[in-house]
Amino acid sequence: MSASDFGKSSGPRAGFWRRFAAYLIDVLMLGILSVILETVLKGVGYALSVIIYLAYFTYFEGSTGQTAGKRALGIRVVDFDTGGSIGFARALLRSIGRYVSAIVILIGYLWMLWDREHQTWHDKFAGSVVVPISAYPVGYGTGAGSYTSAGSGG
Repeated sequence: MSASDFGKSSGPRAGFWRRFAAYLIDVLMLGILSVILETVLKGVGYALSVIIYLAYFTYFEGSTGQTAGKRALGIRVVDFDTGGSIGFARALLRSIGRYVSAIVILIGYLWMLWDREHQTWHDKFAGSVVVPISAYPVGYGTGAGSYTSAGSGG
């Protein structure tokens, strides 16, 4: 197999612990907000927390590929084929896919440990990979013929 069999994003992948730490930063930030909302607004606060969670990951992963946690750890989400942005529609699919990845004892998250491309289930759903920004700086893959516009959904 050659590098062309894997698309433009055939370079290095972010490792498990780096991804875990980035997600932990994001979840702690969102968790503090969630506790406040749920305390003040009860059931409505929970629903609002889920919407904020989905919106946060969809916006940041769909535009630059980096949430605050990913930025702190120097990683980003990119399109598997082009190495560019995954767009908002696929970022939303990826965000919803996290719930599926967590359903059965987090197996969808752990999947990256033995997957050749280090993809979780939600990465596979969205056709994305998580990579170090040193190999894929923000703006990579935005050349002519690349489907990287944040609003394109893919």
